[in-house]
Amino acid sequence: MIVTIDGPAGAGKSTAARQLAARLGFQFLDTGAMYRVVTWACLSRRVDLQNPAAVAAAAKSVRMEFDGDHVFADGVDVTHGIRTIEVTHESRHIAANVDVRAHLVELQRQMARGRDVVTEGRDQGTVAFPHAECKFFITAAPRERALRRQRELAARGETVPLNELLDQIVQRDRRDEMRDVGALKSAPDAITIDTSNLSPDQTLDRLEAIVRGKMLGERGA
Repeated sequence: MIVTIDGPAGAGKSTAARQLAARLGFQFLDTGAMYRVVTWACLSRRVDLQNPAAVAAAAKSVRMEFDGDHVFADGVDVTHGIRTIEVTHESRHIAANVDVRAHLVELQRQMARGRDVVTEGRDQGTVAFPHAECKFFITAAPRERALRRQRELAARGETVPLNELLDQIVQRDRRDEMRDVGALKSAPDAITIDTSNLSPDQTLDRLEAIVRGKMLGERGA
């Protein structure tokens, strides 16, 4: 069974997807981390991010590994390295690269083949897994998402003004929605959940109830 969770940055989809997978006993597929790994690799190798061919070559050559909550690139633990402000900012070049997206979508499908998976990203229900059995689109108000991002950075010792983060989120949403390939949008058959006024546990409970209901319905059929 494939469960997709799409939505904008800071809506809480990554945490929800990881915890939902744990509750269901499914594999968690963090597609956002894959794009961040490519970004990290490009920055580490000093690849010109304005050169689409060079970026695509880097994406196809970097070796990605996922071990629980840890992410590795070419054998290096980059779990924290891919979450820096620089990687977040520069990842837009990687996300907009058609060849990179095609390569990573194929990797995602390979990882999910024959498994029960919860996968999250921007285009999981629309591009990567259009026939997924259960689809969600998780969103939240931009200011709330900026506050969450600020708290996340503060926990890692990084201080960034709220207005700066809010501006980044608004600009990122606009870029993601206007992207030619893998644009941020809800699949027609996705269930939308606004987490602005929901705690992480409330969001998770709602997701789990819907998925388990779907699973019971399939068994009954």
